[in-house]
Order: sequence, then structure tokens, then C-alpha cells
Amino acid sequence: MRIIDLLKKEAVVLGTSAASKDEAINKLISLHEKAGNLTDVEQYKKDILAREAQGTTAIGEGVAVPHAKSTAVKAPALAAITVPDGVDYDAPDGKPAKLLFMIAATTDGNVHLEILSRLMVMLMEPAFAESLMQAKDTEEFLRLIDEKETEKYPVDADAEAKEQPKPEKKEGYQILAVTACPTGIAHTYMAAEALEKKAAEMGVSIKVETNGSGGAKNVLTDSEIEAAQGIIIAADKNVEMARFDGKPVLSVKVSDGIHKPEELIQKVQNGEAPIYHHSGEKAEKSTGEKESFGRRIYKDLMNGVSNMLPFVTGGGILIALAFLFDDYSIDPSNFGMNTPFAAFLKTVGNTAFGFMLPILAGFIAKSIADRPGLVVGFVGGAIANLGISFTNMDSSTAVSAGFLGALIAGFAAGYLVKGLEKLCDYLPKSFEGIKPVLIYPLVGVFLIGVVMFAINPVVSAINSAITNFLNSMGDASKIVLGCILGGMMSVDMGGPINKAAYVFGTAAIANGNFDIMAAVMVGGMIPPLVIALCATFFRKKFTASDRKSAYVNYIMGLCFISEGAIPFAAADPLRVIPSCIVGSAVAGGLSMAFGCTLRAPHGGIFVFPVVEHVGGYLVALVVGSVVGMLLLALLKKNVKEEA
Repeated sequence: MRIIDLLKKEAVVLGTSAASKDEAINKLISLHEKAGNLTDVEQYKKDILAREAQGTTAIGEGVAVPHAKSTAVKAPALAAITVPDGVDYDAPDGKPAKLLFMIAATTDGNVHLEILSRLMVMLMEPAFAESLMQAKDTEEFLRLIDEKETEKYPVDADAEAKEQPKPEKKEGYQILAVTACPTGIAHTYMAAEALEKKAAEMGVSIKVETNGSGGAKNVLTDSEIEAAQGIIIAADKNVEMARFDGKPVLSVKVSDGIHKPEELIQKVQNGEAPIYHHSGEKAEKSTGEKESFGRRIYKDLMNGVSNMLPFVTGGGILIALAFLFDDYSIDPSNFGMNTPFAAFLKTVGNTAFGFMLPILAGFIAKSIADRPGLVVGFVGGAIANLGISFTNMDSSTAVSAGFLGALIAGFAAGYLVKGLEKLCDYLPKSFEGIKPVLIYPLVGVFLIGVVMFAINPVVSAINSAITNFLNSMGDASKIVLGCILGGMMSVDMGGPINKAAYVFGTAAIANGNFDIMAAVMVGGMIPPLVIALCATFFRKKFTASDRKSAYVNYIMGLCFISEGAIPFAAADPLRVIPSCIVGSAVAGGLSMAFGCTLRAPHGGIFVFPVVEHVGGYLVALVVGSVVGMLLLALLKKNVKEEA
């Protein structure tokens, strides 16, 4: 297999134009669709945008390589365009992209990834990239690629696909490196090539392990690690770090491996890389832009929430089903447990639900302090759930600190363990083995117990006050709250504001306020439905291609996947986002007005059977969607049909 086997003639367009990054992406996706490479255009586009959200795929010098692994790809393939006037693609060097390749990769199979990685390496040669930009026609474009591949990789294609282990130097390597990017398709191999090339120019021996989509290749051995002067980790995802304990390690973004190889190699040679001590914590990022404190807090919180949600979803739906299948008339005071089947559902659901707060706290702490933080966070979350304190150790009478208490426990546990790790750095090296198995769990659990016993009464009082306030709110106030929360779900559709409303909804479930979660979910269902309805009834507002993509949003909206509207919001934010916000706010307000409640934090139409006042809930969904559709149709201009 060769590169031109993956690049069909009909998937190449030279001399086109693109007003924006989104337009360039859409053109490349259209070429893949035209070449018959995709089974689901909308899904592939969603995967491409998800990869772009992790960081730009522009590599500088006028080249961009958007890529994604997707279940919507029939077979590995390439599409390419040249844009003589350039398009702003958020390149690291600030230069507009003029040569763009889009990689469509399947989720299984690895041979093609090796082939595609060659193209990435070839594109790093400015002269080759420039020759492709200047190609007069498609035939010349493909010929230049084939000639360059033959020159750089002259052996048989089948043999090329198999990894050729590099001869190891007996004296070892001066510097070792590991490269990895989220998808493991392009940047992983480009960073490896850049480091190897620059090291050769500097006369430095280097070995680079690539953690690509096909697994780790050119793996570093223990003897090589022992002999190396230092290690460079150029990665945007976790790599195995325990093996580097006690060695100088420079941990940076994978893009730095591509664009700053000389600087990284020089820092290791100059002894500027910090010594890495592995006790479960992550390696420090000693170069590159520092992540803001707010961003770190958000990521830690989302790590806890994402791990908690399966417990809330599974447990919440089972509890809701218990009420659905029970007979209220048998014993109203025991509703949900009156019949054997209902009792079974509620017992299992309660068990799953009971893990919610410990899981939340545990995984927040793990995000901060890695594995040593997990047990401390779990214990802190469990104590918050019980509500016990120094003045009341009887959990049957104590008031749970709830979601807020678990949040505090998670962050407190994480930073307590980080503090312990710093203090333990002063201990003799002979204590290294007992730190993670004795000191961190023993001292950490003791300290989080002290902290939570002290703050539980305060947090429990705050929780009770919030619950009483929500319960005391009049109908008008609750409608306003529903409008605000519903509207927040459409502001950034999966971003921090959306997540803030969602976390508030899940916290309300834990405190027994099920109407809030109902307003949040219906608000989140609106954006995709607004897009789908508008494309159906106001066809002239969308191109034929966009209409095809829009129809999928019926399914996404009904399944409570707000992100389905993101491509349309990104393409026309000033019209799409306000329309969706208004529609979601109307739906959230109506949900509150009708007294709808929901015990499950997810599920869309699949959990409608367990919604209380489901008729009103359906009205809220329909009215909110229609209002958003009409507003979008009013704001959005007609478009010309594509040729």
C-alpha cells in the first residue's frame, strides 16, 4: 500500500478558496463524501471537530492536516485541497494554510496509519510542500507525492508497513523521547521525525518511542533509560511514566516536539530538565504555556462528574422505574418498595446511587494527585455523604453534606495528597517504596477525615438552606430559574456554561429537587431539534449538504446530545446560538410551570416514561423547539444552492 492508494483523484481539488477554517473543513469532508469514503458524513464531521477542539491540526509553513479516527469511515483515505490565497487555520506560526490534507482513519487496523505517518513526515520538508502547492493539475500533484514517497521510502510497500526496528547503539542513546497525540495518527510521527532530524543535525544520538494509534513502537528499554542523559515527553495524552523515575524528564505538548526540537534537546543537554519522581503524580510541564488555575479546576471537576454520571444514570433510572412499576395504593408511605419487582429495582438503584458522591470526590482527587488521591477522595466523599461530624457521629440523624460536600472533599483530598507528596520529598530515599502503600493512604485518610468532620456541619447547613430556598420558591420564581438553566444549556452546548447548568441539575437530584433536572434536560434537547426543524421547514436557509447533516439532529436532540448543533453554531454563531438559547429557555420555563420532575440525569426520550407530568414535558419540548426554529428562520438568510 502506498500514499496514492489512499488518495483518489476525485478527492483532490487544486486552486480552491476558503473564507474560514470551517469552510475548508467542510470542503474536505465533501471530497471524502464524493469519493465514497464515508458512511455517515455528520458523524465524521463531529469526530473531526472533536479532534480540532483538542488543538489545531495546522503544522505551520502553510500546511494543515485535519484528521480523525471514526466509525463513519469505510476505509482509510485522504482528501486534499490547495488554497492559493490561504485560510486562517490557527497555525502555530500564524501563517495561513495553503495546503490541506484530511485523513479519514478507521477505528481498527494499524497498517494504514504507518502509511499515513509517512505523508506527515514528508510534509515537514518545506520544499516538498511548496511543490505540491504549485502543482498545475491533479496528475502532477499525485505524481509528486508518489515520487517523494519512492525516494524517501524505497522498499516494498508490504515491507514498509511492518516496523523496521532501528539498530541500537551499544553505548546507548544520549537522549530518549516519547511522542503521542490524542488520535495517534499525525502529530505523533511528525514530532518523532522532527526530534530525530534535529538531533542528527546537532550530532546527538536519540531514540524516539511513538505511542501511535497502532500502539507503542520503537519502545524504550530499561537499559536505554538507565544510560540516557534525559528524556523528552512530547505528548498530549498520558504515557507510561513510572519507568522514568529518577531521570531528568522534560514534559511538553506534542506540538513543541514538532516546532521546538532544538530547544528541547538543548534543555536536556544543559541539565534544565527536572528530575521526575514517580509516586503516581503526573510529570510537571516544565515548558510550554502553563494551564490557568481556573482551567485546571474545571478539568478536575469534569473528571469527577464524568466518572460519577454512569452511577447517577443507572441508579436514577432504576429508582424511577421502581416508582413506575409500583402500586401506590398498597402503602403510600412505602411507595417504590410495595411490590417485589419495584423493591428489587429501587434497592439496586439506591445501591448504585449511593456510590455517586464517593465516586465524584474520588475522581476529582485522582485528577489532581493521580492514584494516591483516589482512596483519600473516596473516603472524603463517603464522609460527606454520611454527614457525620465531631458533634454527631450517628449517620442516621446526621444531615448529608451532599454534592457540595463531595466537591469540597474531592479538591481537599487532591491537594492534601499533593502536599503530602511535597513533604515526603524530604524523607530518605529508602522510604520511596512505602510512600504510596502506607504514608499517603494512612495520613491522607486521617487528614481528610479531620477536614470533613470539621466542615460537614457547615456544608450540611448550606445544603439545607439551599433546599429550603428552592422548595419555598413560588411558581413564578421557579419558572424564571427554569428559563435560566434551560438557556444555559444552549450557550456553549457542552462547554463550561452548559456543564455548570448540568452539574447544578445533578446536584439537585442528590438533594431531592427533581424539577431542576427536568428543566436542564429539556433545555439541552432543544438546540439539535431547532436545527433539524429549521432545515426541514425552512429549506432555503440551508444548503443541500447542510440539510443532510441537519436531519441527524432529530436523533441527537431526542437523545439529549446538545453537541449535535455545534457545527451549525460554529458556522453561524450570531444567529444559531441566540435562537437556541431562547428556545431552551422557553422549554425550561414551561417544564417548571407544568411541575415536571425527572430522577434520571440523562436519557432523552428514553426516560420520558419516568417523567412526572410527561404530557406537560412533551409540550415544553415541542414549544421550545418551535420557538427556536421560528427565531432561527427569522434571523437566518436564504442561501444559494450549491452547484
